[in-house]
Amino acid sequence: MSVRDFIENNYRHFNSGVLADCASSLRSFLEKDGRLMVTLAGAMSTAEIGRTLAPAIKAQRVHAICCTGANLEEDLFGLLARSSYESIDDWRELTAQDETGLLERGMNRVTDVAIPENEAIRAVEGPLMALWEDAEAAGDSRFPHEFLYDLLLHGDLKFDGDPEHSWLMAAADANLPIFTPGWEDSTLGNILAARVLDCSLKGPSIVKGGLEAMQALADWYREDDSPTGMLQVGGGIAGDFAISVVPMLRQDAKVDVSLWAWFAQISESRPSYGGYSGAPPNEKISWGKISEDTPRFVIESDATIVLPLLLAALE
Repeated sequence: MSVRDFIENNYRHFNSGVLADCASSLRSFLEKDGRLMVTLAGAMSTAEIGRTLAPAIKAQRVHAICCTGANLEEDLFGLLARSSYESIDDWRELTAQDETGLLERGMNRVTDVAIPENEAIRAVEGPLMALWEDAEAAGDSRFPHEFLYDLLLHGDLKFDGDPEHSWLMAAADANLPIFTPGWEDSTLGNILAARVLDCSLKGPSIVKGGLEAMQALADWYREDDSPTGMLQVGGGIAGDFAISVVPMLRQDAKVDVSLWAWFAQISESRPSYGGYSGAPPNEKISWGKISEDTPRFVIESDATIVLPLLLAALE
């Protein structure tokens, strides 16, 4: 039985029922030439979401990504050093001393997995620094993902993980638009700041920032008349940044563009806490992001469980 058939036969009610309805609606949206942006928050790359996201990109089911700096870099880290990652089965029981032991061994923990400092992060730093130095010498400025695309496609990197499981590699092959607001809140962003502080680089302007990312997103949104939808995974800056391009264009720039034509979010956040990440889709109507006729779904569940099912159901 295919994943699609399994969902249709067994996911009938509550969050599972919403997942089934969402998958059916998204297939219909894409079949009618809709464009889909996926926004990634949380540690989805470390959770190896590339196993299902990469095939969706290759099948042209995903047309753009807005993600945190962590998701951008951690897919690359896994591609370079996956066999050196450590699985931590008893992560709920770790003591402060256990965590200090991980720190001393250069193992950066993300819930139940630890990322090796030397094999992953420092292995990227050298080649990336060379690209930054070249960009500075040429007076060039690029977005974070463009430097990583260059590393993946032309950097002669030795891959430890399977490139077929890398969503970033699939995106690089497709030259997929990626928007990364708040990139400086990432390990590689910290490294760039450090290289400016120690005067290895003259300034951070070689990497384009958030305002330039918003302008690029506005260009992407307007370049095609196809209906454009958003699948928001988690909350945070990735989803909030991307969806705001529509009211920015319509209300602030006075540009006549269509509202988001399809919307779904996978989240455990609750609106009663007053956070944007938990805001239900109908609240977005009042902000001029979607309309009352926009198909909209909320799946209140674990994105590491739901997103692979949803992406696999598109096949």
